[in-house]
Amino acid sequence: MTTDRTTKMPALYIGHGAPMLLDDPLWTDQLAQVARDLPRPKAILIVSAHWESAPVTLSNPSANSPLVYDFNGFDRKFYEMSYNSPNATALAAKVAALMPDNESVHQSTRGLDHGAWVPLRVMYPDADIPVLQMSMPTSDPYRLIELGSGFMTHGLPYLRDWRVDAAAPTWSSDFDAWAAEALANGDVETLSNFRTKAPGMPYAHPTVEHFTPLFITLGASASIEEAPKTLIDGYFLGLSKRSILVA
Repeated sequence: MTTDRTTKMPALYIGHGAPMLLDDPLWTDQLAQVARDLPRPKAILIVSAHWESAPVTLSNPSANSPLVYDFNGFDRKFYEMSYNSPNATALAAKVAALMPDNESVHQSTRGLDHGAWVPLRVMYPDADIPVLQMSMPTSDPYRLIELGSGFMTHGLPYLRDWRVDAAAPTWSSDFDAWAAEALANGDVETLSNFRTKAPGMPYAHPTVEHFTPLFITLGASASIEEAPKTLIDGYFLGLSKRSILVA
């Protein structure tokens, strides 16, 4: 996120969840409070777990760009939702200029996917801030840190209790506790080796795209070893909702 030259916006790693989270009063209240507690951004750049593409690619900067409904089996209302954000051409140029010299940036006509527009509808419902989405070009934590939001756990195939208030499976709670401790200690090396060091793997993340955006968030920090602030914790369907802020 960006504001003016005198205000440095933090970077956020947000558990965005499925579209049905828009019907969850606890999660929406928590996320709306996060937005109220932040300075108002002038522009927003989002890296979503649902867009893995190399090289780095930006979403459609046009005003009122159509959304991507990248999910199946939900209520029809979710496929009729919109988020008509303003033109983001200036933001696209700024992002391209800030990229490392070895990272080319491509432009696409792709709209915002649900990893972006679901939390945006809660945090900034007026859709009056320019927004762009950036693809995640790799799963390598160190490359993502150089670039520098996903549930903290995302083992959907292994869920057996689909109630919103379901108890967290051990693989979910153990992974969440491990990540929380590593973040509190500023232990980026341990976090980067989550595939082999984290308890609950591979059940917590059968695929890693919902966890690896964390490293872009950490890379945007002034000091990646500094402990981030936890904004939201707890579980939804037994999956960790942990969301963090780095300055």
